[in-house]
Amino acid sequence: MKCIAIDMDGTLVNSEQVVSNENADAIRAAQRAGIEVVIATGRSYAEAKYVLEEAGIDTHIICVNGSEVRTPKGETLSSVGLDATHIKQVQQVFQQHDLYFEVYTNEGTYSNDYDKALAVVMDIYMSASLKNDYEKLLEGAKERFEKGNVKLIDEYDVLYNDDRISIYKLLAFSFDEEKLEKAKVDLADLEGIAVSSSGKENIEVNDFRAQKGLALEQYVNERNIDLKDTMAIGDNYNDVSMFKKAGKAVAMGNAPDGVKVYSDEVTGTNDEDGVAQAVLAVLSTHMSKK
Repeated sequence: MKCIAIDMDGTLVNSEQVVSNENADAIRAAQRAGIEVVIATGRSYAEAKYVLEEAGIDTHIICVNGSEVRTPKGETLSSVGLDATHIKQVQQVFQQHDLYFEVYTNEGTYSNDYDKALAVVMDIYMSASLKNDYEKLLEGAKERFEKGNVKLIDEYDVLYNDDRISIYKLLAFSFDEEKLEKAKVDLADLEGIAVSSSGKENIEVNDFRAQKGLALEQYVNERNIDLKDTMAIGDNYNDVSMFKKAGKAVAMGNAPDGVKVYSDEVTGTNDEDGVAQAVLAVLSTHMSKK
């Protein structure tokens, strides 16, 4: 393998929402061996970067499901946003089904409801966790606001009407499964968008060109790496586009069965350092060929 793409929530980060020493060490070992490592996440750059910095991981990041590609220093290499028509159509669907949603932009993530915003990130954290320490995860969720990773705004129209802001993703959330399913049906009638999810109680909508798999394909092509020499590791439905593109797809042990069916193999869970297991297996093969 010449490139390894790794998802974050439910994959690289564990139940405590940190990168284990084992996972971080494995990534650095791969980089020392000359293997390109890129993080591919549904998170915004800011929300991804601070976790990686804490773990001492320095890589390119495919952000917001492929809407942005950033260098280790934070420079934007490429970006794909939703156009005004799609934003209006998707917002209408969410509002019709009474779904709270957040807006991901080139200037960060915005919410118009603090309490519901906490519920969103708690869903992501709890979905990615096998041992759920609610109070500890809640503290982590509140940090989104304290560190400025999510900003409160009264009306989203202010963002839509600002030419300096690109809208990358609308993330809807609900505990009502019926509402989510009805919204997905309506969204399926819209052309030009990509609909996925990173947790059982959310819907993520990006421009159709903004998918992890497409961003990964462009990333390796620019580095003269063949997709067959690329491995993707992930745990949820927004990782499937990567699984379909990569030469080797590895699902986490905690991934839903509907995701595992797209993988070539299954590694350990995110609390068992499944990323490290998969990366070290590649390194073992890599070194034996030298």
